[in-house]
Amino acid sequence: MRRTGGFLLAVVLAATLAGVAGPAQAGGHSRFSALVFSKTAAFRHDSIPAGVAALKQLGARHHFRVDATEDAAAFTDRNLARYDVVVWLSTTGDVLNDAQQGAFERYIRAGGGYAGIHAASDTEYDWAWYGGLVGAYFRDHPGSVNAQFQVATLKVLGHDTAATRPLPRRWDREEEWYNFRTNPRHTVRVLAEVDERTYDPRGYSVPGGSPGMGRHHPISWCQPYDGGRAFYTAMGHKAEYYSDPLLLAHLLGGLRMAAGVERFPCGRPD
Repeated sequence: MRRTGGFLLAVVLAATLAGVAGPAQAGGHSRFSALVFSKTAAFRHDSIPAGVAALKQLGARHHFRVDATEDAAAFTDRNLARYDVVVWLSTTGDVLNDAQQGAFERYIRAGGGYAGIHAASDTEYDWAWYGGLVGAYFRDHPGSVNAQFQVATLKVLGHDTAATRPLPRRWDREEEWYNFRTNPRHTVRVLAEVDERTYDPRGYSVPGGSPGMGRHHPISWCQPYDGGRAFYTAMGHKAEYYSDPLLLAHLLGGLRMAAGVERFPCGRPD
């Protein structure tokens, strides 16, 4: 019996390691599975369908399963256990009840992954645990008609992660550049920050324009959190952005890191 148990344990360990480090499994099985959640209870981004479609295309191309829902009833212990990462795609407002929040907390504490995209930081302001998971809450963005969407320069801080490896060291792109209520750079690993010298960062929340975030303005980051893995990027406002190969490569790498199938070198503050 001991030899049989040891053999079975070795088989299980070998299969697990193969699933993490090897190519897509035989028989059409996905290397990992992702649940894309895009429920909104406040502002709704019209780019959500494009984002869902892009993530499904990434899954088909890179051999992972993607399910999408806007039904908060999907947040149960049993259902969440089917997924390696849960993607919050431009969610806004209060989207989960207390029981659903509890299920998601247990999922992360059991080693699950979280990936937040764009307005995921504009979500669940009264749920402090989620605020810690996402890293920082949205405050505002440049507000005038001419300033809401601006081309700016991102500084990519290291290329040792799957989310940053495909990106140039300095990346010029258009975006709705978020300002956050707090700067998370002392508690997360910042992957990319936007250079405020290359655009007008003043936000709409204060008459005359609120200040930006200063010299170190994080846009993408990752962190271990409460037993799980978290990745967040503020990019992804417009539908057309989801056809940008560099943004898609950034999202793919972040999802893979959060799902645990790529290295997750996010254990220290930046």
